[in-house]
Amino acid sequence: MRIALVGPAHPYKGGGARHTTELAHRLAAAGHDTVIESWRAQYPALLYPGEQRIDAPEGEPYPRTRHELAWYRPDGWWRTGRRLGRWADLVVLTLFTPLQVPPYLGLLGGAGRRAAAVALCHNVLPHERGALDAALVRALLGRVGAVLTHSPEQAELARSLTGSAVRTAELPPHLPAIRARPAPDRESVHRRLLFFGIVRPYKGVDVLLRALASGPPGVSLTVAGEFWGGSDELRGLAADLGITDRVELREGYVPAGELDGLFAAADALVLPYRNATASQNVWLAHEHGRPVIATRAGTLPDHVREGVDGLLCEPGDADDLARTLRAFYAPGEALRLRAGVRPVDPEPYWTRYLEALTAEV
Repeated sequence: MRIALVGPAHPYKGGGARHTTELAHRLAAAGHDTVIESWRAQYPALLYPGEQRIDAPEGEPYPRTRHELAWYRPDGWWRTGRRLGRWADLVVLTLFTPLQVPPYLGLLGGAGRRAAAVALCHNVLPHERGALDAALVRALLGRVGAVLTHSPEQAELARSLTGSAVRTAELPPHLPAIRARPAPDRESVHRRLLFFGIVRPYKGVDVLLRALASGPPGVSLTVAGEFWGGSDELRGLAADLGITDRVELREGYVPAGELDGLFAAADALVLPYRNATASQNVWLAHEHGRPVIATRAGTLPDHVREGVDGLLCEPGDADDLARTLRAFYAPGEALRLRAGVRPVDPEPYWTRYLEALTAEV
């Protein structure tokens, strides 16, 4: 099958670019003639706080990648669609935000009905929604032959927006490449926790700060990542709670080469999400030999073996998270959970994912 993936790839950064690239490699290895149609300008700079690109790739770049799409060139959307309509059997549109819908509709207009189309929804709708988001996504999902989502909850949301076929396959592992896994650290308890990733309200870092203030004494926290809308509010909350000296806000994108040190300095990764769709961060922590404390949100509890390689608590509940932190730092517990961590085997996830994506549209 000739397949065109439309989505971010290097030099764009983060999980979206890694997923598109890994998916292309996997499809090619399965015998599909695959190309990536990526962006030279994905979003207006005002709509994305932080750097969109990185210098060093976080995995092996896919060689057949074009960077011709730009958010400000509708003629380019149409031309790309015309070209793909003449060549591709399947066009896969990776949806992260409704901002992508107008270019995708332009591309589909150029392609006509000559190629089958699938919307691969990392998020059907944003966690923090705007007034036009549902209408935009409804327009896109109504123009494709099938929709692929990453959880039953997201599939239900997609079905509320379209009559197109909706499939579900769990988002497979696509982790940053690490050159050598560090030797397991089974002895040291640092009394430091880590939150890693883009900091947005739905991820509950404010809940984590409140839990830290009433949780076990002497425990510190590193919050590492880009801050959506700035860090002033969280800095103010830490000051109000009297924990400024225990909270390090490490602002900015964390390159893959710095992850080893970041995880090695922490006892656990904490994911205090209020809600979630799919996340790689549980698997990322396990790849670096660290247990995870997470909320029962989205697919997070599916990846944590409670009491074996992590602990779970209720989303949006600072008291329950504080209770869980105290349980984690009970004598011997942090080291026991660390010993239970095992890296994920990606192959079964990718097998199911490719089958769902390439099923007849």
